[in-house]
Amino acid sequence: MAAIAEIAQETKPQRVSSGRARRFWNNRTLLLMCLPAIAFFIIFAYLPMPGLYLAFINYNYSDGIFKSPFVAFDNFRFLVINGDLWRLSFNTVAYNLVFIVLGNVLQIMVAILLNEIRKKWFKKVTQTIMFLPHFISAVLIGLIAYNILSYDYGYLNTVLESLGMEPVKTYSNPNIWPFIIVLTFLWQSTGYGSIVYFAAIMGLDNEIIEASEIDGANAFQRIVYIIIPWLKPTFIILMLFSLGGILKGNFGLFFNLVGANNTALYATTDIIETYVFRSLMTNFNFSIGSAVSLYQSVFGFIIVITANWLVRKASPENSLF
Repeated sequence: MAAIAEIAQETKPQRVSSGRARRFWNNRTLLLMCLPAIAFFIIFAYLPMPGLYLAFINYNYSDGIFKSPFVAFDNFRFLVINGDLWRLSFNTVAYNLVFIVLGNVLQIMVAILLNEIRKKWFKKVTQTIMFLPHFISAVLIGLIAYNILSYDYGYLNTVLESLGMEPVKTYSNPNIWPFIIVLTFLWQSTGYGSIVYFAAIMGLDNEIIEASEIDGANAFQRIVYIIIPWLKPTFIILMLFSLGGILKGNFGLFFNLVGANNTALYATTDIIETYVFRSLMTNFNFSIGSAVSLYQSVFGFIIVITANWLVRKASPENSLF
């Protein structure tokens, strides 16, 4: 018996190894399709990680990265003392929270309304029109906004002056830009973002809808008691993914709408990405830019882990892990 047990113990690792090799071979097509994504993250996410050392040094060109003076957390201390870190964090998180909440609510509403449209040709035309803003370049959006809001030649001030009213100095008034930025984001993203929710609604069994109609449920009751609960897992997953980037601003939108050097609008439009861009391209301060980026990544990771833990406590089947 001891000899048999010894032989079985020797052959067990070979069986495990053989089983893994068989699973790899059976899923070779799927693994092959994943290779571009794996290569992307290795090249652009993992290989550059040694560059995080920039956040802890006073970088200069002559000494290079690994010979520049080590300053520990002085770069982070500078951001905290001068108040930039709190302003940047507040603006970035506040905008992203509004984008996440209003964006998902509008996307759910649009998906439900599209589902209620009975004429297929009208549904397709509506979807196409709503998808178009997503494919418009942020540069073109900034150009359109400038032609509308410019003080000297903008369409808005031209209309106001023709009506005998005072022109509006939009690009020097920080209080109105949060509304402009949020409206622009929603206009550009709602139609395309509704695809996921619309696809989830398409996965709902029609027999459930038909049974509710037989029981006398009207359209509003079907939406409230069937469709919206059905969309709950999709909403939670998308929300968790969005929270992962809650400290990552939409650089293209902010840069092309207001720029990175308009000091009059810093109070309400300056986010982490525009600050990093300004540090690198204007002040050439690579160390401060790297410190802000590291802070951004670490706290984004903490937020995702915390949010997933809360979701797992409330609804374990809808958590990511």
